[in-house]
Amino acid sequence: MSNPYFIGPVAPERNPPIQPQYFQPSEFPITAIAFGTLTTLTTGTSFGVSNNYVVGQQVRLNIPSTYGAQQLNGQTAYVIDIPGANQVTININTSQGYNAFNPSPAYGPTLPMVVAIGDVNSGPINASGRINQGTYIEGAFINISP
Repeated sequence: MSNPYFIGPVAPERNPPIQPQYFQPSEFPITAIAFGTLTTLTTGTSFGVSNNYVVGQQVRLNIPSTYGAQQLNGQTAYVIDIPGANQVTININTSQGYNAFNPSPAYGPTLPMVVAIGDVNSGPINASGRINQGTYIEGAFINISP
């Protein structure tokens, strides 16, 4: 893709390479779960950032067994509301048959997490190969550059 304001090759300082070690998937520890027809997760911070999810973002829940609520472990859902800076509401009905969430078990070295699902691959495959489309899902990765 050429830029109409520049003639000739693009100088390296105008097109720096992406440094993957400075990006991390948006994942945040779960500190509380409000069960109901919709489920609201309260999250902690990651690298000093409150959750940066957007409505429509797809997420996965990773909940170690010591924290309870094992029925939610591994489930994927969509963010349907952001009620607060550290909360997300997802479209999972937990009104019946879900074990309670224990925010502080006696033993829990691995924190329960909500993780964005998305990637920054090289785009869809078509007849002419891959086309760089950029990030597909806003909020899937956060920049942790020094």
